[in-house]
Amino acid sequence: MNANRPFRVIAAMSGGVDSSVAAALLVERGYEVTGVMLRLWAEPAAGCRDNLCCTPEAVERARTVAAQLGIPFLELDFREAFRRAVVETFIAEYAAARTPNPCIPCNREIRFGLLMQWAREQGADFLATGHYARIRRVGNRYQLLRGRDRRKDQSYVLHILTQEQLAHTLFPLGDLTKEQVRALARERGLPVADQPESQDVCFLADGDYRRFVAEHAPEAVRPGPILDTQGRVLGEHRGLIHYTIGQRKGIRVPAPYPLYVLAMDPARNALIVGRAEELGQSECVAARMHYISGEEPSGPFTATAQIRYRHKEAPVTATPLPGGRLHVRFAYPQRDITPGQYLVLYDGEVVLGGGVICAPWEGMLQ
Repeated sequence: MNANRPFRVIAAMSGGVDSSVAAALLVERGYEVTGVMLRLWAEPAAGCRDNLCCTPEAVERARTVAAQLGIPFLELDFREAFRRAVVETFIAEYAAARTPNPCIPCNREIRFGLLMQWAREQGADFLATGHYARIRRVGNRYQLLRGRDRRKDQSYVLHILTQEQLAHTLFPLGDLTKEQVRALARERGLPVADQPESQDVCFLADGDYRRFVAEHAPEAVRPGPILDTQGRVLGEHRGLIHYTIGQRKGIRVPAPYPLYVLAMDPARNALIVGRAEELGQSECVAARMHYISGEEPSGPFTATAQIRYRHKEAPVTATPLPGGRLHVRFAYPQRDITPGQYLVLYDGEVVLGGGVICAPWEGMLQ
């Protein structure tokens, strides 16, 4: 601790068990903690007044926990910033036939962007969250590591963090399992010990992203041709928003063998389908690469790569390309390489960085 005062921490709270236990552990370790809950944009729809992650009930749970811990509790209105940075990006990506992960721009622009900036302006030394990840200092540099609990590891959605952000971030749950976190909540009598987790996109009224995107970007539901890899027209699709890479059901094209979605070609509004053996790809290109060290590799390197949250990592050989891009060749074909998702690189448990997948099917489309 600082010789003159405890370190000041802004603890992001959601009313769930993870952020509540994170705040409790910080208090017990002697930090000067303030709990903060963000008001984020929610779809204006009947029966949905609030974002799913900051409903009145969630706010009340977080407020109750803060009172029990004896710490101040604040709400910050980030609705407009969230709408611009996360929701509009979500719509634009789906309209361009890409599959986004909204948690990553939210972490980059909102939690570790605006919230961290606000926390530092208030004189806080650290921003703390309930993410399952770890930070390690090596000399004057910081590393982001996977959480000890690989089933809950959230390092994938944190690969956008910078050295400056890591220097001012705390992840109190990084060495714990989910079961341990719930046990700690029960031991402390926190009212959120058995609070279920939310898996839905938090700003949707009903969890139906296809309906939401169709209402805001009608071009995403324009019918178009279904093509095989030779460019032959096999039928007509209902709009690219209705399909995902690897999908089998719903293609509705008669064929003597099962057809799977191989790719989407937004330039032609075309759905590319083929046999199961055509599905896997051994390489892809990622754009807007971010390296946690702050330094781009000078040449090819080996690592493991994860192409989706919760996806099993695979060995790769990676080659930096001009313009902040990266070419990745996998040791064995990957079935679900999807534009718009993020490719995140690891060296063992250490996160190297990542970027957005932009071209998994080089040479496939005719």
